[in-house]
Amino acid sequence: MSTDNPLWNNPLTRSSRREGTVFSRSSTRERQLNEEEALLWAALEKLPTYNRLRTSILKDVSGSRLEQVDLSKLGVEHKQRIVQTIIGIGEEDNELFLSKLRDRIDRVGLKLPEIEVRFKHLHVVARVHVGSRALPTLWNTTLNWIESILDMVRLVPTRKRSLTVLNNISGIIKPSRITLLLGPPGSGRTTFLLALSGKLSDDLKVTGSVTYNGHELHEFVPQRTASYTSQNDVHLGELTVRETFDFSSRCQGVGSSYEMLSELAKRERAAGIKPDPDIDAFMKASAIQGQRTSIVSDYVLKILGLDICGDIFVGNDMLRGISGGQKKRVTTGEMLVGPVKAFFMDEISTGLDSSTTYQIVKCLKQSVHATSGTMVISLLQPAPETYDLFDDVILLSEGQIVYQGPRTNVLEFFEAQGFRCPERKGVADFLQEVTSRKDQSQYWALDEPYSYVSVEDFVEAFKKFSVGQQLVSELSRPFDKSTSHPAALVTEKFSLTNWELFQACLAREWLLMRRNSFLFIFKAIQISIVSVIGMTVFLRTEMHHETVGDGNKYLGALFYGLLNVAFNGMAEMAMTVVYLPVFYKQRDLLFYPAWAYALPVILLKIPVSVMDSAIWTVITYYVIGFAPEASRFFKQFLLFICLHIMSLGLFRMVGALSRTIVVANTLGSFQFLLMCALGGFILSRENIPNWLTWGYWSTPLSYAQNALSANEFLAHRWQRVHVSLLLFVVLLTKTFLFRKKRLKTKTFQFSEASKTWDSGTIFHSVEGMEMALATKTGMVLPFPPLSISFSHVNYYVDMPLEMKKQGVSDDKLQLLQDITGAFRPGVLTALVGVSGAGKTTLMDVLAGRKTGGYIEGSINISGFPKKQETFARISGYCEQNDIHSPYVTVRESVTYSAWLRLSQEIDSRTRKMFVQEVLNLVELTPVQNGLVGLPGVNGLSTEQRKRLTIAVELVANPSIIFMDEPTSGLDARAAAVVMRAVRNTVKTGRTVVCTIHQPSIDIFEMFDEVRKTTYICNF
Repeated sequence: MSTDNPLWNNPLTRSSRREGTVFSRSSTRERQLNEEEALLWAALEKLPTYNRLRTSILKDVSGSRLEQVDLSKLGVEHKQRIVQTIIGIGEEDNELFLSKLRDRIDRVGLKLPEIEVRFKHLHVVARVHVGSRALPTLWNTTLNWIESILDMVRLVPTRKRSLTVLNNISGIIKPSRITLLLGPPGSGRTTFLLALSGKLSDDLKVTGSVTYNGHELHEFVPQRTASYTSQNDVHLGELTVRETFDFSSRCQGVGSSYEMLSELAKRERAAGIKPDPDIDAFMKASAIQGQRTSIVSDYVLKILGLDICGDIFVGNDMLRGISGGQKKRVTTGEMLVGPVKAFFMDEISTGLDSSTTYQIVKCLKQSVHATSGTMVISLLQPAPETYDLFDDVILLSEGQIVYQGPRTNVLEFFEAQGFRCPERKGVADFLQEVTSRKDQSQYWALDEPYSYVSVEDFVEAFKKFSVGQQLVSELSRPFDKSTSHPAALVTEKFSLTNWELFQACLAREWLLMRRNSFLFIFKAIQISIVSVIGMTVFLRTEMHHETVGDGNKYLGALFYGLLNVAFNGMAEMAMTVVYLPVFYKQRDLLFYPAWAYALPVILLKIPVSVMDSAIWTVITYYVIGFAPEASRFFKQFLLFICLHIMSLGLFRMVGALSRTIVVANTLGSFQFLLMCALGGFILSRENIPNWLTWGYWSTPLSYAQNALSANEFLAHRWQRVHVSLLLFVVLLTKTFLFRKKRLKTKTFQFSEASKTWDSGTIFHSVEGMEMALATKTGMVLPFPPLSISFSHVNYYVDMPLEMKKQGVSDDKLQLLQDITGAFRPGVLTALVGVSGAGKTTLMDVLAGRKTGGYIEGSINISGFPKKQETFARISGYCEQNDIHSPYVTVRESVTYSAWLRLSQEIDSRTRKMFVQEVLNLVELTPVQNGLVGLPGVNGLSTEQRKRLTIAVELVANPSIIFMDEPTSGLDARAAAVVMRAVRNTVKTGRTVVCTIHQPSIDIFEMFDEVRKTTYICNF
């Protein structure tokens, strides 16, 4: 064809020709991919069933061609790419993925397992001491121990009082529905969730029944059939978020996913249905048992918004890690990666902002509807949009169910009782306050005079309500067990074999040892330095082997080595105590048995014992001048290894028995003292009193001392009989021959004194107490009102190694970017933003609490440059984590802070008045004599512990107060009480800055100014 044709040379013609070529190429390429995919699927169908269920068809890294992939050998990057493909970046993508997943199952008529939970006449009673007897003093502990023994033998009845936690409640939790559990603090929500999940303590007296598909809890394994998500975040800080999820997924197994997938593939093959490749790859990858990394972990990371911090350490009080809100999501995700069908979640929104909570609950709702799951979630302050996501609502108050049923009917029920929710009031906040005596009157909507409606009246009214009558009717009909899916209830105690459980725990323990390598290196350096000191003290040139005195020197050198090697194992005690809460949680959830956790710990510490023993023996043996035979050198080396292993095990046992670091340090030090005193060197066996002889035979140090002494003094160079020693033996023998025997008898009299103690119990009623805080405008102690301003503040940290491994080239990671602002006296400012936006980081930088990283910009206090030395005295900081001494009362905690932080010029009377004023301010007066206790175990509740944190800072009389999420973990009323106290603090002229999550409209309106923080870096 000639190119001189003007039509051919026309630009439009050339453009059309090129476009046609492009479209034809695209069509050809698409046809080739379809043909290639058809060939690969045909080849896949010919594989054996086992291989076919582990193989799928995926695009290669370039995306240009398809290939068969063995899903059991997928790397982390490939799994992340699959999740990114099926979910994308939006919530709609996750809903579309779950819809495709359910469509594939419904297309072949496969029925998914479902669980219906019923509870009938559930009644839970706790036996507790009240008043001063509840305090864990030495006298009370001893008295309680004696009383429990006498009560067991029926000699003296116990003085414990019965406390009803749940009062004869009945109901049904239906599958494929997500239920919201509401109730004020102390209503029994946590106990209710524990009862439904089969995890109640044996100390509680429980009557009634809880059934799953008509089966009692003893007929299956409830710990693996249902999961309970605690409100306490208990994790290993040294693991990353992804590693935490992977270990949980590995231990929980895949359940019946493999059997379901096998049946699904069989039916699709018979019907000639070709599944979606991406959905097929995900389902097959998630059904492979025992993998170290799971694709389900990547999926849960994505839907919970944790993919940006998946490779960052979880962290703890001593290790910087993820934020508090992210840690709360880790607690939730740790159970979501498992195959259970029933979920019971306790306060999963604490520390999360409203948008994040909404997104998480929305994803959970989609998952429940798509997989026919059963889910109950307890929330404190759900936003209206979050509340609207739930299908059903359960309202608990004073241990009784006030309402249970569809969310859409709850307001109708209360309006029938004369109570109406205001237009600008969140329904969830209304439900939690309408049963309270103090808050109920404001919602009365009838014309007749208001009278208090008790919880019992609400319960009786609900039984007559249409929803309540329908519930009673359903409970009267027993569940048909024949309709229960065989895979719904789990009957095996553990998901993995013993060998697989051991491998999983071994891999995690090895990872923890690598993360704690500094400790083992430090211990090696420590024993090296001590061994150098020891060899110079017992230098060979000064050590002879002629007399008994020379032997005593060698014996002292051996004992010195014993002490140092044994003492080197004491660090194991602290590590054991730190890891115990995680062990107890995962053991109770049946992740693994106790032996699978303990055996890797023992085995992996043997190389550490060999290293430490080798350092001591190699450095000291020939320099001190022990027996030169090589066999005796290796015998001493072996004995030190055994001693070190024994020491690790002994201190590990002390830590496990003590459970707290304070008790462990006390018992560990006392145990080590006994070992030293009764080991046979400081006191020989003959000099130990008869009543302490058991200590000599029970301490491992005595056996090690005897073995090392025998190894050294049986050497050839010590086989000399000195003339003086021979003469001494002869004379001593003659003395015993001519000495008369003297028999001594000792008599012992035991007198037993008994005392009768009368203990009274004082009951304090706090119902109806009114705190007139609204009229309080000043406080006892004066202070200077100060403002804080900051300009162009930037904050950087060193780039984490995990992110550098992923290809990030920058040396620093910027967390705050060019922030300017000011906080004024008498103005309450809120810092808002999504979880991880940098709110806490900004406050830490302003308060001078960041000890690492790089800070740029200027910070001024009332116009003067900030000096941290003086700023700490005029500022207070309420942390997000409530850390208090568990063994003191509330008043003692606040008083102790006042004595340490207030000026010495303030007299004792004024301090006491100020302490009382602060206690009144945060409404802690009713519990001021109560023990603080341990979080999640005893003592104060979460909201009371939060108010105590604020009180401890307020009692320092600061001019500037930073509060990190003061309402986190509080219900609507408790949050309002705290914010009212904060508001009154602002009225005194103080500068108060708060980060806030999920504020209700009432709380939000208490703030004067709002500053929004956003993400300033992309991971």
